[in-house]
Amino acid sequence: MSPLSDGPAGVPTDSDDPLSRERSHLARSRSALRAMREDAENLDIRDVTANWVNAEVLHRQIAERIKALADLSHTPLFFGRLDYLHAPGSDLAEGAEGERFYIGRRHVHDADGDPMVIDWRAPVSQPFYRASKKDPMDVGLRRRFGYTGGDLTAYEDEHLSDPAEAASTSKLLQQEIERPRVGPMRDIVATIQPEQDEIVRSGLSGSVCVQGGPGTGKTAVGLHRVAYLLYAHRERLARTGTLVIGPNKSFLHYIEQVLPALGELEVRQATVDDLVAHVEVRGSDDAPAAVIKGDARMAEVLRRAVRSHVTVPTEPVMVVRGSRRWRVPAYELEEIVRELLDRDIRYGAAHQALPQRIAHAVLVQMERSGEAPDDRVQDAVARNPAVKAAVKAIWPQVDPAKLVLRLLTDAEFLAAHAEGLLDEGEQKEILWAKPVRSVKSAKWSAADAVLIDEATDLVQRTHSLGHVVLDEAQDLSPMQYRAVGRRCTTGSATVLGDLAQGTTPWATRSWEEALGHLGKGDAVVEELTAGFRVPTDVITYASRLLPHIAPGLAPVASVRENPGFFEVRASTADAEVLGAVEELLGHEGSVGLIAADARIPVLAEALTSAGRTYLGPGEETTAETRLTLVPASLAKGLEYDYVVLDEPRAVVDGEPDERTGLRRLYVALTRAVSGLVVTHAAPLPAELAELD
Repeated sequence: MSPLSDGPAGVPTDSDDPLSRERSHLARSRSALRAMREDAENLDIRDVTANWVNAEVLHRQIAERIKALADLSHTPLFFGRLDYLHAPGSDLAEGAEGERFYIGRRHVHDADGDPMVIDWRAPVSQPFYRASKKDPMDVGLRRRFGYTGGDLTAYEDEHLSDPAEAASTSKLLQQEIERPRVGPMRDIVATIQPEQDEIVRSGLSGSVCVQGGPGTGKTAVGLHRVAYLLYAHRERLARTGTLVIGPNKSFLHYIEQVLPALGELEVRQATVDDLVAHVEVRGSDDAPAAVIKGDARMAEVLRRAVRSHVTVPTEPVMVVRGSRRWRVPAYELEEIVRELLDRDIRYGAAHQALPQRIAHAVLVQMERSGEAPDDRVQDAVARNPAVKAAVKAIWPQVDPAKLVLRLLTDAEFLAAHAEGLLDEGEQKEILWAKPVRSVKSAKWSAADAVLIDEATDLVQRTHSLGHVVLDEAQDLSPMQYRAVGRRCTTGSATVLGDLAQGTTPWATRSWEEALGHLGKGDAVVEELTAGFRVPTDVITYASRLLPHIAPGLAPVASVRENPGFFEVRASTADAEVLGAVEELLGHEGSVGLIAADARIPVLAEALTSAGRTYLGPGEETTAETRLTLVPASLAKGLEYDYVVLDEPRAVVDGEPDERTGLRRLYVALTRAVSGLVVTHAAPLPAELAELD
């Protein structure tokens, strides 16, 4: 690998200087991008739209195109270059011999349509991430670029086909990984590693589960996979839709700029609670009740309760049309009902099918008597008052929320449908102590909303999307997995998580179990063990907890050359905690002060008294305000350049059990990208101190 080349911010005096030529290409590429945007802005669609509806759709598409072509001044337009060795003839080399491709976040072409920047997702870009000395993939030269702000200031060459050049670690790659962060999460498009790229570019038809420890980039991999799939299967996903599911609003706000920076503007983001928001959640469950409500057995309880509304008919139906009477006997009605039950179709679909089945039985009798009824007659019979009354009695409509309310308030109704599934103690645990007048007055919990969503799907099929990304998946209950799974029954999923970071009482024990509840039992499980974000000393310290929270799980191996800054300090006052914060604010980048939820008000008051402004989790840091005060319960998925972790023992004690507390502590310990200071007055948990 050639040494790092650098130059001044101005134009070099040597016109043959490679850096000068690359800057010139950057300037021409930016000019070409502006021209592409202007072309889109100047499109005249008056003569190509048939009506106002088509015009509105086209206007919206053009507006999205214009927005996607925005030139973000502080975002490099390209970050790499590939020089291929050979002419066309292989799957790896596209273009003439010696052809050169600049790899960037989006495609840019000149006035003649010739590419100036190739989208990182294009097949020709793949060797930028995958090529190596062992397998150069027909690449002679791979060049990486370094930027300061939006200015190209450095480049670094790797001659993959030169056996005389020894392989070494890219300094620019390390610098980009370790670059201080202020603001929301950034894309990793310039630093995707081969094992990450394999997951990103895996096909749309199959589902993938990514087990990744802290700092392995699993969230970024999931987001870049969405961007890749939208590039490779845009028309299909435009019809079916894509969805990113995160654990909370703070997390979604933190990641919300990644896909727009890659030119993808239409991907919806939501929490599981957003998906199941059929009722207003105003209550909460204690842990035992929440575990039972989240258990997969509740799905069968609900199925039984829904089907219990069906009554096998014992009386015939008499349909009067004009002077004729047509009688459908009870035994024939029973056959129709049992056939619908045996087919196990959605309750609502069967409710709609039943009048048509009864009407068809009447039409058969009409035909036997010599009449020739058509479809209009069948529809009229299906709407006959006698038929409608029979359907109401046999297969009445079911309101999912009312059904769940009855299960949770009527002990006999619950017992009838939970027999053999929930024991008496479990039934008592989930029954509400006080009666409730109506669905609106009920204080529903988050777990109740998931039950209502399950019941809703039993009545009417949930719409399925083309692809769903589920992040921090280890914290979901089986019923929550089912809620997500029915959003992608006909599509695929990317599941992201870390079993060691499961911090709910119902956290999944294995990915095999979780994927079964999701309905994606055939998903491929990939494990990321190379840590790019968390420094070596920090991850080594945090990994002391692994034998206690996730036995058998491989610890993350940091590939960072910089070991990072790490200290454990005994403190006797909050002033010392604030002192550590001020010390870390002396460095460039963001700082997170993470503490047990119960400690947050105390620390907030101390920060305010000291005149130090701070943000809440998910709020965007700026150059002026770089400190975020983070409750431990909301730290998952967030990253800061430097972290002060206050009172580890309090973090553990804030959870309902020791293992969950240690997992919460593991999460909090692994949020730092460059440095961590642990402060404590109380003794450290024995699991951390045992190796000292």
